[in-house]
Amino acid sequence: MEVKILTPTKKLFEGKCQKISFFGVEGKFEVLKNHAPLFALLKKGEIVIDGNQKISILSGMVKVAQNKIVVLVKET
Repeated sequence: MEVKILTPTKKLFEGKCQKISFFGVEGKFEVLKNHAPLFALLKKGEIVIDGNQKISILSGMVKVAQNKIVVLVKET
């Protein structure tokens, strides 16, 4: 999957991954290849990419469609 994680002023991550997890306002969830289209609000927590790379955020939103993930965040 292609992933972009952006703040209003910079790019925090751009690349490919096999799985990515988020802390949504309705609970923690994980996105894998061929996930159904999704739009979700994120709360304070960590985005975990492939189980090893972590990015701390205050809030944000994520859009998943056709194995492309775009995340707009406010970082800690």
